[in-house]
Amino acid sequence: MNTNPVLAEVQRGGIVESFHRGAWAVVDGSGTLHSHAGDIDRPIFPRSAVKVLQALPLVESGAAERWGLTDDQLALACASHGGEAPHVATAAAMLAQAGVDAAALECGTHWPYHEGTQRTMAAAGQAPSALHNNCSGKHSGFVCLGCVMAKDGDARAFLRGYVGREHPVMREVGAALEAATGWRLADTPVGTDGCSIPTFAIPLRHLAHAFARVAGGGGLSEGRARAARRLRAAVAKAPFMVAGSGRFDSRVMERLGERVFCKVGAEGVYCAAFPEAGLGVALKMDDGNTARAAEVVMAALIERHVRLDDAERAFVHGLADAPITNWNGLEVGRLRAALA
Repeated sequence: MNTNPVLAEVQRGGIVESFHRGAWAVVDGSGTLHSHAGDIDRPIFPRSAVKVLQALPLVESGAAERWGLTDDQLALACASHGGEAPHVATAAAMLAQAGVDAAALECGTHWPYHEGTQRTMAAAGQAPSALHNNCSGKHSGFVCLGCVMAKDGDARAFLRGYVGREHPVMREVGAALEAATGWRLADTPVGTDGCSIPTFAIPLRHLAHAFARVAGGGGLSEGRARAARRLRAAVAKAPFMVAGSGRFDSRVMERLGERVFCKVGAEGVYCAAFPEAGLGVALKMDDGNTARAAEVVMAALIERHVRLDDAERAFVHGLADAPITNWNGLEVGRLRAALA
């Protein structure tokens, strides 16, 4: 029987219309559990929430420096972006700087998540490419890493199949993920993510510890700690690249800067680093509700654990307790976090 508590609820007409159960963990850099709710020891697939961990080898290896990657490009390597024009151009530039093009990407193709971009492309008769995939920045980072790992060999030949678990690029990514989380990947369930790379089941407690390490660098090797600092700084300077127009992650990090690094994952997962507090956060909604429930819970955890001035607190609280409007613009209910 599911014993996870209700973390978010929809209220309409004075009653709770629906609710969302889940679990969350807040951990410090030493691995000490700061606070939690629900089952935080059940392995879950973190999906895209761990992109910053998957990008650590890109910086640690020297590939980011070799190809002259900018803040925008490093932020995009950590992104689930909307496929807007700046996202697409930035991914294409990353590949060009490494001497390849979009044909090297193995993430697949889908229409941009950003509705305005979809409409513009459709009206012009344009078809999407792999560059529009929300994971194209992460995959461009993998390709940049692979182009360095290929050394003097044929980079395109080396990169073929880089999404496979046993490919040298994915082995580097997996090693960084294992080191950050302290969770042995060889002994855990593994699935295939939407962009075709492996996704490993890891408990929330360990994911939160990994993000506490990203927040402060403790517990990481010197090279990975430097990489984490570089990626955090890049995201703080270019938060639009991590998500895009109107998206939660970009809005929060545009407003709060380096005090928060947060990243959504599919199926109701969110992870965050709070560097000033030295804390890492991981949450999972049982019903996989990402766009509604996971966001209000993450906002409530930011409100609870991050230093905010009055205006910032009002902004974050508005994300944790959000109005629901109908097609006439009337407020008909509230979606709010329900943390104990």
